[in-house]
Amino acid sequence: MTIRSKIQIIDFGAGNIASVANMIDYVGGTPEIVNSPDKLEYGVKTLLPGVGAFDYGMSCLEQGGWLPVLDQSVITERTPIMGICLGMQLMCKTSEEGRKPGLGWIDATARRFAFSAESGLKVPHMGWNRVTVSKPNELASNDPEEEKRFYFVHSYYVTCEKDQDAFLTCHHGHDFVAAFHRDNIWGVQFHPEKSHKFGMEIFRRFLEL
Repeated sequence: MTIRSKIQIIDFGAGNIASVANMIDYVGGTPEIVNSPDKLEYGVKTLLPGVGAFDYGMSCLEQGGWLPVLDQSVITERTPIMGICLGMQLMCKTSEEGRKPGLGWIDATARRFAFSAESGLKVPHMGWNRVTVSKPNELASNDPEEEKRFYFVHSYYVTCEKDQDAFLTCHHGHDFVAAFHRDNIWGVQFHPEKSHKFGMEIFRRFLEL
């Protein structure tokens, strides 16, 4: 009998939890929704999904008592974790969307897309878009012939202070970081749970780390 790898999905009040859990189950993992910090297990792979505004997300983490537990798990215990959409941005130091500091795990900032009316470009950046591999990584195939497309919904994008932290890039008016990685921390700006086979591959690779 195949042993299914458990993966924790943090429900801190600002995420699309059910669709993420369904996708993890579909690709062969055992999703466990964790809605209280005292239920988080150190060392068990973790997902931090998020939607909505930056300050709201940080307030949910603060008021829910998640901050010290997450720091212990991620920074001290080095538990593998992946942030999704807002979850990725919360891992940064700051965001132009709010005033609160982020988790600060990655030296990065979330900035708002700003385009002229003449450009015809819309904010939020919403829908399917191609990404390119800018650096080899365990979560992405390095085959240049393999198409990689993901579903995005975001008005803010991440810029990394250290270029080597980014491993996927996307283009909407200009290039931006679609995914970053440092040590045991990954973040993806797109929604893998809405990205069909491409998202399934990301989740499978994270499960197999």
